[in-house]
Amino acid sequence: MLIRLLLFLLLSTPLLAQSRREAGLELVLLADASGSIDPDELAFQRQGYALAMTDPAVVAAIQNSTYGNVAVTYVEWASNTAVVVPWVIVDGPDTAEDFANALIGPPRQAYGSNAIGGALLDAKRLIEQNDIFAPRAVIDFSGDSIRNSSGPGIAQARAEVLAAGITINALPILRPEDGRRAGANLEEEYATRIIGGAGAFMVTAEGRTSFAETVRRKLVLEISGLTLDTYRTALSDKAQASSP
Repeated sequence: MLIRLLLFLLLSTPLLAQSRREAGLELVLLADASGSIDPDELAFQRQGYALAMTDPAVVAAIQNSTYGNVAVTYVEWASNTAVVVPWVIVDGPDTAEDFANALIGPPRQAYGSNAIGGALLDAKRLIEQNDIFAPRAVIDFSGDSIRNSSGPGIAQARAEVLAAGITINALPILRPEDGRRAGANLEEEYATRIIGGAGAFMVTAEGRTSFAETVRRKLVLEISGLTLDTYRTALSDKAQASSP
């Protein structure tokens, strides 16, 4: 976080401002498209993120943030990674809707088994090589397993991402009906091996019915910079203030 903030201050000159876009947050939505995710599930995940991004609570979090905008890209990972929606600056309902519409249509381009380390490093490159600069950068990693069948190891990739000042949050997708994919310790594995960096946290998706709501809550936290504890406190304070 401190590294990125210092770079932001150093690079925010009038000349560079003409060639680079500014945002309050660079957010890579890094979604599982490995062999355990069938076409219906892939479409369901995209729909969940589209609904979450256009949710009034998420749009309000964006507009009420320090910069009033976020830069977001949607990337699917398997043996390879594929950019589904390139970087978009979202600053209100219209641009949120543009992002959601762009997310629904593209064909699947990520296939094969798990390469989590490679996916994290590709997300890091997307942040470092774009035309956007922000004081915060987050990789929002989601998946239904912890296997790493090819490419760089998870520990090595995670260390490189964190060294660059990028936070990794996680969304483990539990499959109670399918222990082979979910794994009894998926949440523990994501908590110890995936998340890291300033304010890092994990929110669990426990099934289809709550997926979009879980993503919505996660986006509000990431955009606002709140932690799970401060988010719960804010909700409690709001409920108390509205009670007679």
